[in-house]
Amino acid sequence: MAVSSISSKLDLSTFPNIYVLQAHVPVAELHDIEQHLIKSGASLTYDIREARLVLGYISKPRRAKFELQAGNVMFKPMGASNPHAVSPTLGPGSPALPPVKRRKLQDIETDLTTDDSTASEHEDSSTTGSQTKAEAEAETEPLSQLSISQASTSQTIASSPPPEQPPRSCTQGDFANRVKVVNLQWLKDSVHLGQPQNIQNYLVYEAELLPSQPAWQSTRPPAAEPVSLEAGPKTESMVAPGDNVPRDIIDRAKAEAKSKLKPRTNFSRAAKRDRVSDAAKRDFVNRSFTSTTSQDPWSQRTRLLRQTTSEHEEGVSATLPPMPDWVLQNKVYSCERATPLNSPNEAFIAQLKEIRTARLLTNDEIGVRAYSTSIASLAAYPHQIQNTGEILALPGCDQKIAHLFHEWQASPDHCIQAAKDVADDPVLKVLRLFYEIWGVGATTAREFYYEKRWRDLDDIVEFGWNSLSRVQQIGVKYYDEFLLKLPRAEVETIAGIVRRHAQNVVDERIQCVIVGGYRRGKAESGDVDLILSHPEQSATAGLVDKVVRSLEQEGWITHTLTLNLTNTKRGQETLPYITNTKGAGFDTLDKALVVWQAQPFPKQGGNEMQGKGVKNPNPHRRVDIIISPWRTVGCAVAGWTSGTTFQRDLRRYAKKVKGWKFDSSGVRERGSGRWIDLEGWGNPRTRSKDPFEAEKRVFEGLGLQYREPWDRCTG
Repeated sequence: MAVSSISSKLDLSTFPNIYVLQAHVPVAELHDIEQHLIKSGASLTYDIREARLVLGYISKPRRAKFELQAGNVMFKPMGASNPHAVSPTLGPGSPALPPVKRRKLQDIETDLTTDDSTASEHEDSSTTGSQTKAEAEAETEPLSQLSISQASTSQTIASSPPPEQPPRSCTQGDFANRVKVVNLQWLKDSVHLGQPQNIQNYLVYEAELLPSQPAWQSTRPPAAEPVSLEAGPKTESMVAPGDNVPRDIIDRAKAEAKSKLKPRTNFSRAAKRDRVSDAAKRDFVNRSFTSTTSQDPWSQRTRLLRQTTSEHEEGVSATLPPMPDWVLQNKVYSCERATPLNSPNEAFIAQLKEIRTARLLTNDEIGVRAYSTSIASLAAYPHQIQNTGEILALPGCDQKIAHLFHEWQASPDHCIQAAKDVADDPVLKVLRLFYEIWGVGATTAREFYYEKRWRDLDDIVEFGWNSLSRVQQIGVKYYDEFLLKLPRAEVETIAGIVRRHAQNVVDERIQCVIVGGYRRGKAESGDVDLILSHPEQSATAGLVDKVVRSLEQEGWITHTLTLNLTNTKRGQETLPYITNTKGAGFDTLDKALVVWQAQPFPKQGGNEMQGKGVKNPNPHRRVDIIISPWRTVGCAVAGWTSGTTFQRDLRRYAKKVKGWKFDSSGVRERGSGRWIDLEGWGNPRTRSKDPFEAEKRVFEGLGLQYREPWDRCTG
């Protein structure tokens, strides 16, 4: 719709500052909306904290509240939104547009998502008793399909505002010390009818504004707007914090021409990830749980550890308990020491894990590795830590960890402020939600938030289902079920079934080892990791495909998400030292990632529930089936059993100390690329009798003391 065609009747000059939410609004439509507001005399702002009227494609109070929190608005709720507010697509004077289909859950599976966010939406809709079926369906319509140009040119519906709330002029006093979040349908109807409609009919959320925090007390700058990756001129969302932000379209165009910025017509995936990463870093500047700071590091005050009088008089060394040998010898690799499942310092470690998760979600890889090293060292320490001197004596722990322990110890509730901030941060809550989806890593979670502008699972299903990989679709579909833990008995049952099917397709000499957290002694596991092997090397070639087919035929596997024959295709040889294979990492063995559901159904009244139309009540489980040739099965079992940091340090130790390259497919010498037989495969008379003996030979060959699986719990 051209600017010149905008109705001159609409007057919004009496309204306070208006802010337009960018979520689910294409860049072209956003510019169209801004032009309507400016031509109507509205006061448009690009800082949500300055706004008293917020417009957006939202219809739920909880979403409106989240947007205010994400914009760093200080507020408190004033009460429920208007229960008689018009539908986002069926307001007074709305154009007659063909209804857009709701997403068909039956096309995917009838029980697509039953997560908390979906349940809360049902609760919200159940409170509006007067809401019709058509209005409820309209709430799930892709709102970006309705533009203001459609509102002004399409056929109108014969309807009028409720008589008890007629259109009236608006004054600044109506917004005194408060902010109102209103559906964008209000602007469309106002443009179409030529006069401002009653806001109460479109009100989604209303809140009372609280006094802003003084700038000198603030520890966090305004949250960065979601990054815009569309082609075209630089929009407000692309302006970095601290820029002199123009306040209207003309000024912005002049500023762009002055800076001679050339719009990018396309972005590579790497460029998009860089922009997403930059947006995330700006959003978490000066947060207590990150290392990112906007201040000059040379101007920051040095933090000093406080020492009590008794500590000074007695000497810290006098209060230290007897140190284990790995501390006295400064063993920096976690594979050189025992790390039990239960640590006397578990409460403090749990706080550090929360901060480490925040570092992971905010793209701080160095911070993640540093915290992982410190956590592994603390978990291996056999005594309950009493003072910061013990912290500083541990390999991998520095002044920062000592400061955090001092804060934790001095806190009445034994809680670190950074860990509290992690739990309370609204952006991290969403990133963690996405990160817990099977098939979604930290990088993809940030893309969902900053590039796609999704805020919950409903947004993923509504606006991006077809863009997800199959693994991610299954992860969303069974989100709640995958979060359920598996008891040890259920893990053993699944392993027994897989072993039976593997023996049926080969012979009785098949060996099945349960690895992962189960073997380390955890009471519950997030998934099931199994390694299958056979003394005859030819028997493991292509074995994973045969086992999966057998399990599918009997109904145990509902979805096969990944089936890799990487090791079979290279002749089951150890991964070459130098490889051109993209993405070749620690594990390149044959494996299958499958979704498992227990069979048969429970019996009721002597009759099995199994039958047509009866839903299997058993939860879906994640199962990884890994195939390893016997010649290197010890490396596979050692790698898949150990904790994450223990695995990493095995590779580091092999590289730095032995000059070898270690992964789950075997060991090669760096430089020559020669395969190193640590498990005695070369002589048939000296070959390992089982995978457990082979694993012990791997430790012996590396020059390490063998550690039982329950002593590799590095976290």
